[in-house]
Amino acid sequence: MSVVLKIAWRYFFSKSGQTVINRINSIALLVIIVATSALMIVLSAFSGLKDFGLSFSNIFDPDFRIIPKLGKTISLDSSKIHRLEKVDDIKAFSPILEEKVFLSFKEKTQVAHLKGVGLDYLNVIPADSLVSVGEWLVPESNAIVAGYGIGADMNLGVYDYGSFLNISIPRKNLNSSLRQNPFHTQQAVTIGLYQISEDIDQKYIFSTLDFARDLLQYPQNVFSSIEIKASPKANSKVLKKKIQKIMGNSVEIKDRTQINTALYKMLNTEHLAIYLIFTLVLIVALFNVVGALVMMILDKKPQMNIFKAMGITQHQLGQIFFLLGMMIVLFGGIIGLVLSSVVILIQQWDPFINIPGTSLAYPVKWEFENILIVMGTLILLGSLASAWASRGANR
Repeated sequence: MSVVLKIAWRYFFSKSGQTVINRINSIALLVIIVATSALMIVLSAFSGLKDFGLSFSNIFDPDFRIIPKLGKTISLDSSKIHRLEKVDDIKAFSPILEEKVFLSFKEKTQVAHLKGVGLDYLNVIPADSLVSVGEWLVPESNAIVAGYGIGADMNLGVYDYGSFLNISIPRKNLNSSLRQNPFHTQQAVTIGLYQISEDIDQKYIFSTLDFARDLLQYPQNVFSSIEIKASPKANSKVLKKKIQKIMGNSVEIKDRTQINTALYKMLNTEHLAIYLIFTLVLIVALFNVVGALVMMILDKKPQMNIFKAMGITQHQLGQIFFLLGMMIVLFGGIIGLVLSSVVILIQQWDPFINIPGTSLAYPVKWEFENILIVMGTLILLGSLASAWASRGANR
């Protein structure tokens, strides 16, 4: 251990002859502990809220979705299906027919998105577990499963065979005859209501693939998209290249982040804003370290002449107080991280704080990434504050 480090170490653990300086040093250390704990707890709380928010969209969204680059449909023949089935990283895939439709039930009307799905869809998305009332789709039927919001707005009754739901789309080949109905309509019966989130519940209704094909009048090998469930160990970039090679350049492959681009951008912006706000709190806390170092320099001024006589240079004197400042920052930061981690893990495993007005535990998530962010920020700002304060010793 060098002489400079030994002196800084001794100054950190020894007490000054003046009580006020000891109190200033203790306050500086305490403020760093509190600021570090606050930053770590807030970042972990946001991580928990982010996962909680994404859990609703992740239930409904697949790992990958294949969509057409141009137009509204893609073709999927038996050859492509066979090649997709051979890809090891694909656990399951399901072709989808999706279109905006017009719903009418008794005297109520609404616009929704019809999503026609096959039997393999449940291997991609466990949609049957989301049904809160009734049951999931029955093959070869005119049954539909509606969102809870749509069902409430239109007063849809489950298993109401006396009143059918009319699902309409504009006719593709409309003749010039004024008598012809401009809409193609099929009747369906509601056999289930699902509940995910408010925006999804108000948007989608599910039907069998055959029902959607008859309504939309699409050929057998034409689909709107293909949804894929990948294995947990799959490499996103590699899998995308494999799928692109099979499907050709006429399609686009999106992962979950790309499917919900707006949502992820909003979450990342909020994360940055929260980080910057509490970094400002940390900067204010570091002013206490600067004040403590200045007072220490003034208190140890008589000893500096002795150090100079011993051969210690002016630059080394500055290094002593720089290291002293970094010790205050690092010790306070480590204590703060330990205390905040204990609080976060207790809340994560045995919650003691609930979301106001509910019985739900406030979501938090301990992540090593947040530890690195907090320590990196603390070391960077702490070194700048210590370097600025230690200039007094160089003078």
